[in-house]
Amino acid sequence: MIKTLVVDDESLVRAGLRFILESAPDLEVVAEVEDGEKAIAAVGRTRPDVVLMDIRMPGTDGLAATEAICRLAEPPAVIVVTTFDSDEYVFTALEAGACGFLLKDTSPHDLIRAVRLAYAGDSMLSPRVTRRLIHRFTSDRPTRRRRDALAQLEALTAREREVLIEVGLGCSNSEIAAKLHMSEATVKSHVSHLFDKLAVTNRVQVAITAYRAGLID
Repeated sequence: MIKTLVVDDESLVRAGLRFILESAPDLEVVAEVEDGEKAIAAVGRTRPDVVLMDIRMPGTDGLAATEAICRLAEPPAVIVVTTFDSDEYVFTALEAGACGFLLKDTSPHDLIRAVRLAYAGDSMLSPRVTRRLIHRFTSDRPTRRRRDALAQLEALTAREREVLIEVGLGCSNSEIAAKLHMSEATVKSHVSHLFDKLAVTNRVQVAITAYRAGLID
């Protein structure tokens, strides 16, 4: 069973997420809480595999909670759940270590799939939303960020650069394998090398590097 923690300040949203998640035979909601402080405590108490984290909550918000949870020795995967247009802190949460994000109008099927992929370390990133979000927050960043990103790419092989671009486009490991004509195991190995060489912890941060370096428009 994949253990999940639901964090949202609206009880109706929490109930809806629980109903959807527990409709899947392999998902279990071990707790649901209404703010970031309780989320941090619940992670220590219930040891979830995946956390669905709202951003805007009273008290300790989802950003602070994500940062604290991702600093743990063995953190769960954190998926930001957002209305997108109103959440200015989403990008910061992703940089802090959240493995991806979902819109609050995500279909039940995609929600369940996202949790399964996060558990497997292969987060689902919507290409449309990923490009829009990352472009929005990187286009106005100082040119130093681009220089730093380009310097990081110097350590990559040509094949790793190809995988980097596909990750930045929101492709899963299986999709990358099909596009680049390699096995899924080889893709996973390349992604692992990207994590090490770029000093990042998840696919979103890999995508951010690709955008900052100008490899993706």
